[in-house]
Amino acid sequence: MSEAQLFVATTFTEIYERVLVGPLFRPFAEQLVARVALSPGDSVIDVACGTGIVARLARGRLGPEARIVGVDLSEAMLAVARDVDQTMDWRQGSATSLPVSANEQFTILTCHQGLQFMPDKPVAVREMRRVLAPGGRVAIATWSPLEDLPGMVELNAVAERHVGHIVDSRHSFGDADALRDLLLDGGFNDADVAAFHHDVQFADGALFARLNAMAVVGMSEMEKGMSEGERGELAERIAAESRDAIGRATKNGVFVLPLKAVIATAHVSQ
Repeated sequence: MSEAQLFVATTFTEIYERVLVGPLFRPFAEQLVARVALSPGDSVIDVACGTGIVARLARGRLGPEARIVGVDLSEAMLAVARDVDQTMDWRQGSATSLPVSANEQFTILTCHQGLQFMPDKPVAVREMRRVLAPGGRVAIATWSPLEDLPGMVELNAVAERHVGHIVDSRHSFGDADALRDLLLDGGFNDADVAAFHHDVQFADGALFARLNAMAVVGMSEMEKGMSEGERGELAERIAAESRDAIGRATKNGVFVLPLKAVIATAHVSQ
């Protein structure tokens, strides 16, 4: 399927699952799950689950009987998650008011690349603590600041020539100290934050450039007055101008994008 056919035939959330989850999100999700140290008998709630990669990894480690819940604000993301895996309990809801009753608790809570988008992070973290059982553990990952990622800086600079300066919300909460303090202030103990580096590899660098251009256009002020067609045309122009940057980072036909995330773990007192 060509790039043009892909965008015509599928929704953005389907493209997200098909194109981005495997190479981009899965390696970091695997680190997140490894650091929370799942063990038999654990129950998991994944907040801002997207299409469900963390929940699926947890299922693979804990087995079919484990109780695993995924929560996301986007019904479109959850629709894809349900199509991919029907074994999980997928719930629509906000991180600041999780769809979890007062008598329902979990031993593990994960949040992979979602916290940075939450407008009221302290409330979200307190809500995370609410749904954890005594001794429960949390693991949260956010992308590192943009200035630590030269490849992303270069691609975003191309986009900003068209849309003006943007604040890239994807990289807006990658400070390790701020993440640690947020967890401690929210009632968690022994918060530990470490960085994880990974060279993400894409077979189709041009497609990644198009998807990144769409994301940047969506974060711009200019986007508010544009039609869907105009947004698509602008993303295509940005992607076309990104070819040189993509080419410089392509090795043996594979586009390589070094990325880094900070991963925080903490627990609730017994």
